[in-house]
Amino acid sequence: MVNQLLAVDEDKVGKARELARRIAQDIQREIDQTTTVSVERTVARLFGIDGTNADGVPLPNVVVDQVDQDGQLHRGIAFWLANAVVALDQPPQEVAQACARGLSLCSLEIQEPGRVSQVMEEYTRRALKAIKKQRDTRTEMKARLGTGPEPLKYVIVASGNIFEDVKQAQAAARHGADIIAVIRTTAQSLLDYVPYGTTTEGFGGTYATQANFRVMREALDEVSEELGRYVQLVNYCSGLCMPEIAAMGALERLDMMLNDAMYGILFRDINMDRTFTDQYFSRMINAYAGIIINTGEDNYLTTADAYEKAHTVLASNFINEQLGLMAGLRQWQLGLGHAFELDPKMPNGFLYELAMAQTIRQIFPNSPLKYMPPTKHMTGDIFLGHVQNAMFNLASVLTGQSIHLLGMLTEAIHTPHIGDRILSIENAHYIMENARDLGREIKFRPDGIVQKRSEDIVNGTVQFLEEIAAVGLKRAISEGFFADVKRPTTGGKGREGVVRKGMDYVNPIMDAMERELGLVSAGEGGQL
Repeated sequence: MVNQLLAVDEDKVGKARELARRIAQDIQREIDQTTTVSVERTVARLFGIDGTNADGVPLPNVVVDQVDQDGQLHRGIAFWLANAVVALDQPPQEVAQACARGLSLCSLEIQEPGRVSQVMEEYTRRALKAIKKQRDTRTEMKARLGTGPEPLKYVIVASGNIFEDVKQAQAAARHGADIIAVIRTTAQSLLDYVPYGTTTEGFGGTYATQANFRVMREALDEVSEELGRYVQLVNYCSGLCMPEIAAMGALERLDMMLNDAMYGILFRDINMDRTFTDQYFSRMINAYAGIIINTGEDNYLTTADAYEKAHTVLASNFINEQLGLMAGLRQWQLGLGHAFELDPKMPNGFLYELAMAQTIRQIFPNSPLKYMPPTKHMTGDIFLGHVQNAMFNLASVLTGQSIHLLGMLTEAIHTPHIGDRILSIENAHYIMENARDLGREIKFRPDGIVQKRSEDIVNGTVQFLEEIAAVGLKRAISEGFFADVKRPTTGGKGREGVVRKGMDYVNPIMDAMERELGLVSAGEGGQL
C-alpha cells in the first residue's frame, strides 16, 4: 500500500488523466491508419523467420523490403507470407530463404482466401503459444523463488561482449542486484534492422540480439536458482526496431523493456509517425508477454532544468499511462520514469526531490515506478557522488519506489567496474534496510515545503496538459514543450518506413492480441 504522506488533489489528478486521455486518443487515431517496416518485420519474425541472407541481411528485412519495394506492403506482410506458404507448400522460413535467392512474393498467384486465412491463423497461434509459454515460466519462477524487496536494485552491465556481461551480471546478482539491464551498444537504436547472433564487440554497450537475450536469460536463470531469488532481465526496445526487439524479448523471457517513443523522438530524432506506430505494437507485445515497460521521462531532466520542468515529467507520465493502456498494458506493467536530478547545491533540494517522488508515487499507486539516479550533476568527485547516491537511495525507500536504478560513484568518469557496482549495491542495501519503514513513520506538514512543492507540480502539470491538448502532442513536441528539444513533425529518421494501411490490410498477430487483451475499438483506449 502506498503511504499517503501528501495531500494530493484528486480532482486535479482526474482532470490531468482526462486531458492525457484526449491527447493519447488523438495520437492513437493516427496510429491506427499506418503500419511500418518494423511492424511488418515483427510479424515475419513471429511467423518463425530468422537468420540472414548470404550478405548478412536479416531475413525479416529481406522479405519486408521486397514487398515494400513492390508497393504492396499496405496489405501487410502476413498476407504475402501466408499466400506463399499455400502456393509453395513451404513454411515461412523456407519462403524467406527462397526470397533471399530471388523469389518474388508479390509475383506469386493469389491463392484461395480461406486457405490463406487458415495459414495466418496457424502461425499466429504458434507465435502466441510460444510467448505464453515464456510468460507462464516467469510466473512459475517468480512464485517459486520470489524476488527481492522493493525498491528493486537495478544494475547495468555494458562491456560490449555478451559473455563478459554474463560474468558481471552474475557477480552483481550475487552481491544483491535484483534486476540486470544489458545496455545496448551506442546508436543501435538508429539501426533499421536487428543484428543476428551472439556478439563480442560493442561500444558503450552490447548489441541487443535474440541470441544475446537467450545467453543472458540462461545465465540469470542459473544464478536465480543458486540464490533462491528470481533475477530479472532488462533490455531496450526503443529506436527503429521497437516491436521487433519487443518480440525477441517476449520469446526469450525478458522481464522489463525500455519502451518509449518520446525518448526516440526527442533524443534520437526518430520520425514521430514511425515511432508512435511502432510503440503501439511493441507495447501490445509486451502486454501480452507480461513484460513491464520502462518509460524515459528521466531523460528530460538531463537537458532541461529539473526544478523548473518537473511538471513536464509528470505530464508525460500521464500521457504514457494512457498510451500504454490503449496498447493493452495493465497498471502493474507501467514502469513510469522519473529522476533525482536537482542541482545538489540548491537549498532544500532534497525536500523538493521528495515532493516529486512522493507525488508521482501517490498518483500512480499501482505502477512499478522507475526511479533514476543523479547523473547531470555528477562531477567525477567519487566521494561526493557516493553521498549524492545515498541521498537518492533514501528518497527512493522513503517514498516507496519500485524499480531503482543504482547510481554509480564513477558516473561521468567511465563505464562502471564490478567494484563500483558492488559499492553502489552496498550503499543502497544499507540505507534501504535501515530506513525500510521510514515512510510509514512520518507525514509532511500541510503548510510545509514538500506539500507546497507537490501542489505546484500538480498545478503546473494540469496547465501544461491543457496547453498540449489545445495544440496536439506532435505540435507540442515540435515546439519544444519537452526536454527543451524541438523536433519537426514530419522529419526524423525512419520516415520512409511508414506505410498507410490499405482497405485489405491484415495483421493477424495484432488482431489476436487485441482480442485476448480485451482492447476496445481503436482510439478509445484499453481496459484497466
